[in-house]
Amino acid sequence: MKNVIKINENDNVVVALTDLEKGEIVEIDNEKISIKEAVKRGHKIAVRKIKLNENIIKYGFPIGHAICDVSEGEWVHTHNAKTNLDGIKDYNFNQRLIKNVFENKGLTFKGYKRNNGDVGIRNELWIVPTVGCINGIADKVIEKFKVELGNLNIDNTLVLKHNYGCSQLGDDHKNTRTILIDAVKHPNAGGVLVMGLGCENNNMDEFRKALGEYDEKRVKFLVAQEVSDEIEEGVKLLKELYENMKDDKREEVSLSELKIGLKCGGSDGFSGITANPLVGKFSDWLIAQGGTTILTEVPEMFGAETLLMDRTENKGVFDKTVHLINDFKEYFMNYNQPVYENPSPGNKAGGITTLEDKSLGCTQKAGTETVVDVLKYGETLKTKGLNLLSAPGNDLVAASALASAGCQMVLFTTGRGTPFGSFVPTMKISTNSQLYKLKPHWIDFNAGTLVEDKTLDSLLEEFIEYIIKVASGELVNNEKNEFREIAIFKNGVTL
Repeated sequence: MKNVIKINENDNVVVALTDLEKGEIVEIDNEKISIKEAVKRGHKIAVRKIKLNENIIKYGFPIGHAICDVSEGEWVHTHNAKTNLDGIKDYNFNQRLIKNVFENKGLTFKGYKRNNGDVGIRNELWIVPTVGCINGIADKVIEKFKVELGNLNIDNTLVLKHNYGCSQLGDDHKNTRTILIDAVKHPNAGGVLVMGLGCENNNMDEFRKALGEYDEKRVKFLVAQEVSDEIEEGVKLLKELYENMKDDKREEVSLSELKIGLKCGGSDGFSGITANPLVGKFSDWLIAQGGTTILTEVPEMFGAETLLMDRTENKGVFDKTVHLINDFKEYFMNYNQPVYENPSPGNKAGGITTLEDKSLGCTQKAGTETVVDVLKYGETLKTKGLNLLSAPGNDLVAASALASAGCQMVLFTTGRGTPFGSFVPTMKISTNSQLYKLKPHWIDFNAGTLVEDKTLDSLLEEFIEYIIKVASGELVNNEKNEFREIAIFKNGVTL
């Protein structure tokens, strides 16, 4: 195994594949370079002298500039490099579309066809609280229901607990209601009990109006203040829902029905070398099958946004992408916060130096396909293909937004590891083998072998096979551990 990797021939840095000691010799482009100081795996090393204010090049693009002269073989990180990003930019439509090289294989998975034409990859029974006040009641209802019925002929039961639904105004109130409505209509749920307290501003009458058309056999409502025993009434309604979903069967469904969210968190210096490129290849492959993927984490597009803009389908989608980027920058600025504060301490410890460094790795999850639409926060998918979605980088909020948009599954790449899961299967893909071996109860798939003994094409085949298995019912670790959460974006005043 090599000890460093040069990602692009134009790069003036390489990435350490192992921990390197001072004085250790590495070979780059048939030249030997002596390491000037100890460098941890995932971190960058200068392959030649980089002068003060000269751009640092990784992935073939600038990831910032040197704030002092950097010698050949020297560690390149936050102590001698700084972002080039500053303020809000103007953008020009400069379309450069890339042809998808994959063919439609006509493959299928085993999913649940819903009456409205949607397809789920799970058949679960959910309680969706309209307000956080009744989270505990919902838990009790599920507990009593499971005791009374014993073994259930469904995939799982779940309470989508959250803290909101009351004392909210404006966009916060709207966002809470929208995300919860998205959850009620999600095809991974075969039955949903919407449960309210009765005095919250996210009141049940308005919620039902906003919900629009729904399957009355699959969605029930309960207001706790309007009944004498809310536990018994809740169990009764869950039993009714269960009767209508218990005989649902998986059947062969085209992969064109898959809608998959793309997310990363706890990233490291390998994220843009292993896991994110693998997911990007899968995204291109799935779109060739007629399927859909969504990329979010808008602040982690900053510095790589033009690569996405150049791939927009038309001027209208380009304009929506520009608004996606600049609106999120203005959100930071309205709170007098630095737009380019990213990366996080964990990212820096893993070898990511600037936001450009992080974004150029992050956006690789979107592969090379054409961007066909841009969704606002809370909007659901309308167009098959690669979509962008407005949501922050926060793992829980962004993954919940992807699920709410209609994704049946989220692919989550990580270099440092995380156990959480959204309310849909959240597959963890490690960027390095050390993490995969350390946390087998967190990590579902190892992309670290791409810098060891696997080619991208061969690992992609394994990855596709595994995703089809998960879509057909195989559980991922967050489901096995019952780590299932929903988090809603909050921006304003709490009363």
